[in-house]
Amino acid sequence: MSSENFKVKEFSTDKVPKWKQYAALTLGSDSLLTLLRFELITLFCNGLPGALGLLLRSKLYPLFLSEVGKGVVFGRGITFRHPQKIKIGSNAILDDNCVLDAKGNSNNGIILGDSVFIGRNSIIYCKNGDIELKARANIGANANIYSKEKLTIGQGTMVAAYTYIMNGGRYDYQSATPLADQGDITRGNTSVGDNCWIGAKVTIFDGVTIGNNAVIGAGAVVTKDIPENAIAMGLPAQVIQTIAAPAKISQDSQEPATR
Repeated sequence: MSSENFKVKEFSTDKVPKWKQYAALTLGSDSLLTLLRFELITLFCNGLPGALGLLLRSKLYPLFLSEVGKGVVFGRGITFRHPQKIKIGSNAILDDNCVLDAKGNSNNGIILGDSVFIGRNSIIYCKNGDIELKARANIGANANIYSKEKLTIGQGTMVAAYTYIMNGGRYDYQSATPLADQGDITRGNTSVGDNCWIGAKVTIFDGVTIGNNAVIGAGAVVTKDIPENAIAMGLPAQVIQTIAAPAKISQDSQEPATR
């Protein structure tokens, strides 16, 4: 597989055993023992319903993930790719059918902080990039978060359903090379600050920085930086109001979030 172009179709051209191609795609490793352990755990636990499924996943998934804190809840049907580069903090919740894909040749992968929530059917994926969701970040259902370089979402930030946050995804449409054969490019890191509210169906382009306490209205397309304490909406998103910074609250005094 190319070091820059992570497309499944490329594996069919490699003159190596199919199981090694599959292991490279799934685990980033050609260890047969590692593959067998991963396959057995996911086979028996991934779709198992009820309390027994929750219990077994909480005990067995840490065997193939890089780090897992206490009290993590794993829903049914979760897909992991390159799990040795996925770190999950304590009390995080991964709802049913979400995807965590940390693939890459030289990246650090995915870091989920304490009490992070990933909604049902959401996809968090890398193409040799890094993604960090800091403590108490809350990602709604069917969201899509992608990184080729570095993407960060701050503490306590709420991301609503069907939102797309990217770092990369740019192609040279004037090149003689077909788009499907190109490796995408990025114009810089993407960052969403602490305590932000990102509305439903928002698109945030790569290279954008959104400041702390910002609010992005539903359906907005963010193509440039948004300052902290700002409300922005539209296509492209424009700042329509600046709000007072919220009073700081000691984290020790905060009540646990209700989801």
